[in-house]
Amino acid sequence: MANLACIHIADRPVKKLLLRGFGFLLVLALACLWLLLSATPVQAAIDTVNYNNANLIQHDFSHADLTGKAFVSAEMREINLEGADLTNAILTKAVMLDANLVGANLTGALVDRVFLVGSDLTNAILEGATATRTSFDNVTITGADFTDAILDRYEIAQLCKRAEGVNPVTGVATRDSLGCRE
Repeated sequence: MANLACIHIADRPVKKLLLRGFGFLLVLALACLWLLLSATPVQAAIDTVNYNNANLIQHDFSHADLTGKAFVSAEMREINLEGADLTNAILTKAVMLDANLVGANLTGALVDRVFLVGSDLTNAILEGATATRTSFDNVTITGADFTDAILDRYEIAQLCKRAEGVNPVTGVATRDSLGCRE
């Protein structure tokens, strides 16, 4: 009997520790349940429209809010994106022959491997855009702002030959934004 009393006395700290651990786990479980029940859906999940691989020939997106939209491998010949907000849009591998991008905002956009031949980028904003391996042949860039944009050296040299004007929104000269030398 003395042995049982000894076990019972020695068992109290263990029991106390188990009760504290159980209490902690209960509080943690309730906190997790509260977080799960109060969670709201992610905003991006509401608007998941993208235009990947879409045929958008001569489509009119003028003055549209296309922030963060994806146009991967889209066929966009003669598309009208005049005044459109394409901030952080993804235009990788798009074909944009003769596209109207007058006054478009392409800030932070990924314009990688895009065929822009004959397009009009007059007064467009391409601040911080990534436009590597993109063809700017015969593109009008009067007043376009390329500040902090990532472009291929060859394309910069070609663009500097015809760079002129000042962007009416940012006030930055096209030549300055490209880093053209006199």
